[in-house]
Amino acid sequence: MFNKLSTRLIASHLLVIAIAMTLLGFLLLSLAQSYFEQALQTSLITQARLTTQALVSSNASNLTPVPLPAAQNIVQQSQITAPTQNVSPTLDNTTLRLSAELETRIRVTDARGIVQADSANTERGRDVSSDPAIAAALRGQEFARTLDDSIFVAVPLRRDARIVGAVYLSQPMRDVAAVLADLRARLLLSAAISLALSALVGLLLARAIARPVRELTRAAHRLAQGDFDYPLPDKSSDELGELARAFRAMSRDLQRTLQARTDLVSNVSHELRTPLTAIKGLIETLRDGAVDDLNARDKFLASIEGETDRLIRLVNDLLVLSRADSQALTLHREKFDLTALARACADQLTTARVAIVIEGEPAPVDADPDRIRQVLVNLLDNAIRFSPPGEVVRVTIESASDGMIVSVQDRGPGIPAAEQARVFERFYRADKSRARDAGAGGAGLGLSIAQTLVQAHGGQIALESHAGQGTTVRFKLPAA
Repeated sequence: MFNKLSTRLIASHLLVIAIAMTLLGFLLLSLAQSYFEQALQTSLITQARLTTQALVSSNASNLTPVPLPAAQNIVQQSQITAPTQNVSPTLDNTTLRLSAELETRIRVTDARGIVQADSANTERGRDVSSDPAIAAALRGQEFARTLDDSIFVAVPLRRDARIVGAVYLSQPMRDVAAVLADLRARLLLSAAISLALSALVGLLLARAIARPVRELTRAAHRLAQGDFDYPLPDKSSDELGELARAFRAMSRDLQRTLQARTDLVSNVSHELRTPLTAIKGLIETLRDGAVDDLNARDKFLASIEGETDRLIRLVNDLLVLSRADSQALTLHREKFDLTALARACADQLTTARVAIVIEGEPAPVDADPDRIRQVLVNLLDNAIRFSPPGEVVRVTIESASDGMIVSVQDRGPGIPAAEQARVFERFYRADKSRARDAGAGGAGLGLSIAQTLVQAHGGQIALESHAGQGTTVRFKLPAA
């Protein structure tokens, strides 16, 4: 039951509300009970004061104490129904009248704490001086307390500024209990209604939250099946909308990755098949009798060697890219002169068709010289292959505040603007119409490898090209 997200959301929602309402209900009931008790105590104290005033004004406060032996005899009796002969009829009548008017039990004691009048007619003559309320009143203090669901108050009875006794009022808290019971019932009803409404709102919210999650789940299953075009709503601006947009971006990236993998396999297969087919054809020609012709044999063996070298270069290039992708590319850094390395590469690649000019002062860098040589060779090889005969490939090395900048510029046909963003992709050739043979062609990995190696050194590489004006590739290495 609790395996669903919507169920857990509703349950947690209702649990929090139930706990909050329970605590709030206890707090409200406690505050209400405290308030009503305090209000009733204040009301009883006021009534007690009015009672003392009524007793004084009716001359009932002129108490004639009951003799102590008589009081002791009265205490031993279970119930007294007749007034003591020494008790003023005015006191007794006034007490009964006030009790009826106030709907409160009233007891009046003398200065010794002996009950002289009791509206309930059960404690007259009893010594209650040990009662804390009576003792406080006889000391001139007002006293109030709640005990056994009843409220008791006592105030001193004064006559001519002299304490002549105490007035003791008590009243059950039936009315307060009834009010609290009604309040409790209302709170329970309110809690039930609130929980029902909360459950409804929680259900709607849970469905609203779970719906895009279910959509994402379906999209994930469709994505696993190869469907990258499954519609996914991402118009909301909340976290779920962000998740949907991130999922859509992941889907596009995964689609591009799978397409790149497919293209990679296709391109690698093509690049391997071309030299292997050439080698197989040359071997078959030799087997058919050309091996006996020394000139033909040497020519065919040289071609086989060239195709083999091409295969080796392709495998090495793929190995570099694979190591870079798996973060396993190792750099053996050392300090060397970048300008001197560029001159050595130029001497290696300069041909009679295209010259290479190196411009720059000594440029010390801290890098892997073999990897940087590979970068320079790839860039120079591209520049030479796409330069018209008689042109010059210019290499400029400049010092910047945070490193060395190397620019390789050719005067070739340039790269169309629409294709420049893809020139660093693996196996991508900007000039697809140009035929490549074993001696002049590449696999379309040169710029990709150059970018990988430069970035592995913490550098940057960029390309700028204009149709008909040539191409310039710049890369920057951190300073030594």
